[in-house]
This record gives sequence, structure tokens and C-alpha cells, in this order.
Amino acid sequence: MNNFKNSIQSGKFVITSEISLTPESNIQEVESQARALGDDIDGILVTDNQSGQLHMSPIVVGSILLNSNIDPIVQLSCRNRNRISLLSDILGCLALGVSSFSLIRGDKVPEEYQPRPKAIMDINATELISMAQNLKNDETISPPRNFIIGGVLTPHPPKDGWQAKNLTKKVDSGAQFFFTHTCLDMDLLSTFMKKIGPTKILNKCYIVAGIALLESTENAEWLRKNRPNVIIPNQIMNRLKEAKDQEAEGIKICSEQINTVKKIPGISGVHIIGSKKLENIPLAIRASINLDD
Repeated sequence: MNNFKNSIQSGKFVITSEISLTPESNIQEVESQARALGDDIDGILVTDNQSGQLHMSPIVVGSILLNSNIDPIVQLSCRNRNRISLLSDILGCLALGVSSFSLIRGDKVPEEYQPRPKAIMDINATELISMAQNLKNDETISPPRNFIIGGVLTPHPPKDGWQAKNLTKKVDSGAQFFFTHTCLDMDLLSTFMKKIGPTKILNKCYIVAGIALLESTENAEWLRKNRPNVIIPNQIMNRLKEAKDQEAEGIKICSEQINTVKKIPGISGVHIIGSKKLENIPLAIRASINLDD
């Protein structure tokens, strides 16, 4: 089994992805999506009711993946649980064999979700990371404590003198890696990483850049509208619009971006989100290797 924690800590350029979860998801569908991603990835991020979209527990999905010999990166959100529930879920994951966590605040639930659920927010993301780190250091806890803690960050053009204070706080609290929010603007991503460099924070954590495999202009527009913090530049939109085969062009764009990200100093991997045709992600990964050659 590929293992995200071992791969990123060994210095390998990691590639991760995620599966699509809905209220109708079942074991067979989870296994089928995981098989579609294949052995080209180092781990699958299991989202926690992302953007307020209801689906089965990420802990259950993580268990299904482990039983299928696939490494899950379990996401837990402050929005959905108080600190006791969060600690309980981390302990449960550890007992199952989960070795990687993405600990986040959680997006606001869409207004159309009725009746309105109440956000918990007992603690924030930095406090959750610190709590997980304290658990990791607690020698009285019996499940394995050799797990890796992650968070999220948004690429942006920082002003001069930017000190990356929020990022530093999370690292000081115990975060060892970060997924960036989806950013297909390679110039922006490169500029952002250059600004991080002087803070020396990269000596203490890994950055995994979020990108997307777009199937069509409709798919890209949906992401722009429905996924907070997704950055898809007009240049990419125009390439898709002008392509005779938008699906093939999406694979080509993704393969080019994997190859570009590999060359950006300080980035340790890519996290690729897809739409319905997850089997296109391995195609893009393999195409990027050919470009590299």
C-alpha cells in the first residue's frame, strides 16, 4: 500500500486525490472510485461534509479505504464537532490504522441547506492541530501515535514584509504539512511560494499544491461558483472553451501543471481534485511523467 506519511517524509514528490461523496455513497461506490484512481497516488483525502454537503462519516470512508489497502488522509472539521467529539474521532481513526489527518475549520454551510444546522466551532483549526499534537505526545494513549498532522492554506500574492503568521502558528502548534486550496494559476502559486521561502517555515513543514483536472468549461464554472477559494484563471477557461475536445484538453492542462508544480521550490507534491471521471487523473499523472522525460 502506498502511504502518504511515509512518502512525503521520505522526500518523494507525492500525489494525492479525493473521491466524491454524497448521501447515496455506499461501500461499493467508494471502492470503485478508489480503484479508478489506482496506484498512481500516495493517498486519498477523505473530506468531512465538504462545503456543508452531507455524506457518510469520513471515519467510515477511511476504514473502507484501509480495508481496500488504500491510505486515507482523514479530514476533520471544527464546524461539525466539539473538542470531545474531535478527540474521540482522532482516537477512533488511530485505532483503525489512519496515519494522516487534515484538520480544518470547515466551510460555511450553503444558505440553501434547510433547516439550518448550527456550526459548533468549539475550537479553531490551530487549536485542533495543537490538541492533536498533544494527543500525539501523550504516552498514556495506547493507539499508535506516529501520525502526521496537516492543515490548509490559500495561495495569494502577499504584501512586502508578510510574515506568514497564521501559517507559522499552525506549524508551531504541530502541523507538518498543508494542502493549498485549489489554484490553477501557476504564476500566483510560484509567487506565493517565493514569499514563504524567507520565513524559513518550509524547514518545518511540507506544502502540497491543490490543482484540478477539469473536464469541461461547465465543470470549471461550477468549481468557481461552488468551491470557496478555488482559483481558475481566465487563461485556463479560454483554453477549455477553444478546445475541440475539452476532456482531453483538461487532461493535458493537468499534466502540464503537475510538471510545473514539480519545479516550484518548496512544494512537496500535488493534490488533484477531479469530477466524475476519476480515471482521467492517472492519465494526467502518467502524461506528466512523459513531459518530464
